[in-house]
Amino acid sequence: MKTSRVVNIMLAILLLVPSAAAAGTIVDEWAAVQPPAPVELKAVTVNATDTALLVLDIEERTCNMEVRPRCVESAPRIGAFLAKARAAGMPVVHSLTTRGTPESILPPARPLPAEPIVQSTVDKFYNTELDSILKKLGVNTVIVTGTTAEGAVLHTSTGAAMRGLSVIVPVDGMSAGTLYAEQYTAWHLVNAPGTRTRTNLTTLEAITINSR
Repeated sequence: MKTSRVVNIMLAILLLVPSAAAAGTIVDEWAAVQPPAPVELKAVTVNATDTALLVLDIEERTCNMEVRPRCVESAPRIGAFLAKARAAGMPVVHSLTTRGTPESILPPARPLPAEPIVQSTVDKFYNTELDSILKKLGVNTVIVTGTTAEGAVLHTSTGAAMRGLSVIVPVDGMSAGTLYAEQYTAWHLVNAPGTRTRTNLTTLEAITINSR
């Protein structure tokens, strides 16, 4: 009798609590989702002695007016900051997609002969020498630019943060095929557990470099 009473109480509680199924999946609720508030951009100062600039996948196949016009628009900005970083003595590392070639890198972002190039999928630490390159340079901070925002920028930034590096992402130096992808990437970087404590979002103009 006592057991039966407990079972009845439990059934009553379950009836009062809405089920997960009744709430619907995220796809069912898709149109009800409201975008979060804009992320905060912060001015940052870095030292050229312990910071490296990463320029990711600015190549013809991934950065052209047909597939990613926002990348083409960002290339001159990245190129101008690249010149600033070089003038300050900051090390620069470039990346390619698995099918890219050094010759396919757009002129504003073209590497100098001494600047290393790594080649991988979205995480440029994966199966490359990027980690060892940064360690040899004594780097503890990376500035991540390039395309795509939700691909190379997001995953390489996450890889850097997981290795204990501080990550700076100028939002005007990353690009994607859609505005939503850029918005999501910016939100993810400062909210996800793997990156939120090590990432600052900024703009290229808001980065001050202390020269070597």
